[in-house]
Amino acid sequence: MTFKEGVKRYIVFFIGLFFNAFGVAFTTRALLGASPIAAIPYSLSLIFPRFTMGNYIIVFNILLVLLQWIILRGNANKVELALQVVMVFAFGYCTDFSNYLLRNLVPGNYAVKLLLLVIGCGILAFGVYFELIGDVVMLPGNAFPKAVAEKLGKEYGPVRMTSDITMTVIAAVLCLIFLKKLSGVREGTIIAAFLVGNIVTLWNKLFARPKEALQRWIKGGQKGADAS
Repeated sequence: MTFKEGVKRYIVFFIGLFFNAFGVAFTTRALLGASPIAAIPYSLSLIFPRFTMGNYIIVFNILLVLLQWIILRGNANKVELALQVVMVFAFGYCTDFSNYLLRNLVPGNYAVKLLLLVIGCGILAFGVYFELIGDVVMLPGNAFPKAVAEKLGKEYGPVRMTSDITMTVIAAVLCLIFLKKLSGVREGTIIAAFLVGNIVTLWNKLFARPKEALQRWIKGGQKGADAS
């Protein structure tokens, strides 16, 4: 990969990262619970509001990076792990900025909450769509189950589902212990778990041509760029 191609890939990736953060913030504004990957940081921000959701996202994701290093040990790619840490700070601050932009968005009834949740899932999926096109580094929430899958010799999909369920359960337990109610984990968490991946697939189909154009731009106009 040339330097110029690398710069282009990171530009596309950071666009995706911002949409990802904005989608996470948008789904939480629906007040129906956070997406599984953000459930623990969101719950902690409700339990201990001294720190922002973005702060908790940074700390939680750095923990996931450390767990990857422990799991992979000698096989760990230290450069990739270091890049993940950098992306974590960008992701956390973008989430806080997105929450600031959306501070006046308050849903009035349950139908509006559901609408906001679906829109947020679409935005989040759009961010994932761009991150996949950039294809430079994974955020820890995606990379951690990948490391576990590699260590156990399992498929990524089932391990990712187990990881999401585990994070959701931990967030639910935290809310029940400290808040006596499921504030950070609700039906929106389950809906997001099923919606986001399917919407990513939908975006890939609907925006197949723009995706090919972006990949050609990244590769400097080379023909036959991989469109998968």
